[in-house]
Formats: sequence, structure tokens, C-alpha cells
Amino acid sequence: MCAKKIAVSIGDLNGVGIEIALKAHQKITQLCEPLYCINASLLQQAASHLHVEIPKDFSLLHVNGSFTITPGIVSASSGLYSYLSFLKAVQTAEKNDVDAVVTLPIHKEAWMLSGIPYKGHTDMLREYFKNDVIMMLGCDNMYVALFSEHIPLKEVAASIKLEPLVRFFTNFIAATHAKKIAVLGLNPHAGDHGVLGNEETVITEAINLVNRQYGAEMLHGPMVPDVAFTPHTRAQFTYFIAMYHDQGLAPLKALYFDESINVSLNLPIIRTSVDHGTAFDIAYTHTAKEQSYLNAVRAAVNL
Repeated sequence: MCAKKIAVSIGDLNGVGIEIALKAHQKITQLCEPLYCINASLLQQAASHLHVEIPKDFSLLHVNGSFTITPGIVSASSGLYSYLSFLKAVQTAEKNDVDAVVTLPIHKEAWMLSGIPYKGHTDMLREYFKNDVIMMLGCDNMYVALFSEHIPLKEVAASIKLEPLVRFFTNFIAATHAKKIAVLGLNPHAGDHGVLGNEETVITEAINLVNRQYGAEMLHGPMVPDVAFTPHTRAQFTYFIAMYHDQGLAPLKALYFDESINVSLNLPIIRTSVDHGTAFDIAYTHTAKEQSYLNAVRAAVNL
């Protein structure tokens, strides 16, 4: 059987992504045929910073662009190139020239400085494919999906509405085929029956509607957020739905930072990603860890 082809979006070249790609290349080639979305000139510049040789089988999907790589610096030029690399990977997958896309980390401020109107990969995918893309992060031990993602905390409560919740729950079940899902409440103590907030009333109604639709108790909750990730609860659930970004990702990264990945659900293409940022503070120091990237590639191959 031919190895699957994976387009690797190279991420922000001022960060750790290119170091990880070069370091893990030989391991990745045992899993798939990687095609890296970068041009030869920028690849050589990055390799020179790292003082490493470029592997002879390091195949490229050419992406136009030129700038001076400055390790650890937020740069509009580097932000723009990371976007163009991602776009190249997505378009290549859309044409079925590769089987999946794996993304290395971008820097959201660098995207903003370059005028890109998206807050990250998932925002771009949602607009590009006109789909309700779901961001799910985790590993085999625990996956966490985010109902709201990159929005200010003060806007989260207003986003919790019946129809979007039902659509999110339904799409999540269809994409994962999960049979048992823990749904977190928003407020402390899951609202304490209205004492600390009434958003849980809407979450409960959405859970009940979807469970009736499936004729089974697929969704459980709303759970008290501060106990949802205790060992006892994690022994019962693999899939969790959090109402906002840090509610779900703080415990996930405390438990499984190095091995977790990001998976985009409800898309016509397969896209996985590392579950970490550009790590500018250690860029080009040969200290970046590759486990999340290896896991993201494995997931892309197996999905």
C-alpha cells in the first residue's frame, strides 16, 4: 500500500515549527510521505540558523515569499508566510493531491500584524469551507472540544444559545461517533440551580433535545466544571465539551501537554495540528519537543 501523503503547513518560521519538522523528519517518513509547504530559500535560511543539514528527501510544496527569519520575534512577514503555507496545504488537500493536512504553530499576533482577518487556523477553515468547524484537542486518554474558542471571556455567556448548542452537539457526535460525552456547565457549581447563573438551563435543554434525538444518553451534564477533570470523572469519560477555551484547555495541558494534538472536526478534509504554540523563547535552540507533532501526523494518517 502506498504511504499517505501529508501536506505539512510549516508555521511561523520565527518559532519552533521548522526545527520540529527537520528534527522529526526521518520518523515522519516511516508514517507517511510528508510534503512541506515552504520554498527552498527559506528552508535553507532556517537550516542555517539551526546549523543542520536538510535531508535529501525533504520534499517541498513551493510557497512564494522571502523575508529574513528572526528567531523569537513577532513579525508581520513571518505571519503572512505562515498563512500562505497553511493556505497552500489546505488547497492541496482540497484538490485531493494529499490525504491530509498537518499544521505547525502560527502566531496569532503575527497574523493580525500582517492583516490576515482570522484569529487562527480554525477561524480560517470555518470561513474557507463555510462549515461549523469544531476545535477538539487532546490525546487517546482525553479529548476536549470547545464550544466557544477564541473570543473574549466576557462574550462567552452571551454565546450560549439553544440552537448553536444543539448544532454543535449534533456535529460533534457525527464527527467522533462518541457514545458518552461529558458536557461542562459554564458557572461555578454549574450554576447551583440558578443561584450562580442560568446558562445551565439552556445547556440542559440542548443536552435533552439531542439525547432524545438519538434515543440514548449520549451527553451527560451540565457537569460542575471544577470536578469534571478529576480522576474519578476521567475514568468514566474520554470526550469532554467545554463552554470556553481555558475551561477545557487548562486541565488538558496540565495533564497531557507534550502529547496532545488539535483536530478539526466537521470538515471535508483531514486536518490535525500540534497542540502548542510557536515557543519563541526557545526558537532555534534545539530544545523543542516533537511528540505532539508525531502524534498529529499519526492521527492524520489514521483518520
